[in-house]
Amino acid sequence: MHGFIHSTESFGTVDGPGVRFVIFLQGCPMRCKYCHNPDTWKMNTGAIRSAQSLIRDYERNKAFYKNGGITVTGGEALMQIDFLLELFGLAKEKGIHTCLDTSGITYKPGNSGYNEKLDRLMALTDLVMLDIKHIDPEGHRDLTGQPNEGILAFAKYLAQKHVPVWIRHVVVPGITDDPGQLARLGTFMAGLPNVQALDVLPYHVMGVSKYQELGISYPLDGVPAATQDQAKKAKQIILTAFWKARRQKSQ
Repeated sequence: MHGFIHSTESFGTVDGPGVRFVIFLQGCPMRCKYCHNPDTWKMNTGAIRSAQSLIRDYERNKAFYKNGGITVTGGEALMQIDFLLELFGLAKEKGIHTCLDTSGITYKPGNSGYNEKLDRLMALTDLVMLDIKHIDPEGHRDLTGQPNEGILAFAKYLAQKHVPVWIRHVVVPGITDDPGQLARLGTFMAGLPNVQALDVLPYHVMGVSKYQELGISYPLDGVPAATQDQAKKAKQIILTAFWKARRQKSQ
């Protein structure tokens, strides 16, 4: 089987544990206002690659991936779930650590056909990096153009399947940095026993030039980049609520 590939990165250091071979897939139904890869939105574009060829690319540099592995991101990687099944299946045959970076937007609790594939994929996945962009339903729809009910249900699904999860959240000044909403995120996370880490990232404007190249207006024009201090403060609010809720559950 072949997949539609936007690009690959040979030595990724921020997309899971260790040094990783990162594969960016084409296609995404989200239209996040801060997206720095708008060139990944379209389906059925990019380089057409086989799963076997990507594994060969990994193996050329496998000495560098001793404590790493393969991460598949996007776009939205789960838009190409059949390709992922083959790729991760080949990876596991070779003992390669697999990481899926996803928003969870494709998950629909009642879609039995898709979810059967998802069950098989999770059996081949060592780690999911789940990007929760906004905990509030209205805030999420305004930020991404999509609802978040399925995403939060996907987080609970991963907990039921005992799949290790790292939660990611991007801090956008004035949009995703409200203390009350951050605390809600922490409380929600407390109900997920499979959460292993929290990664809070400061919003940046490095993708603006891509919008200009594509002739697309940038939705957050004028919104300043977040600072590392803002990201640290947001993380502390999330974790404070997380541990408070965990303590309450244990009482």
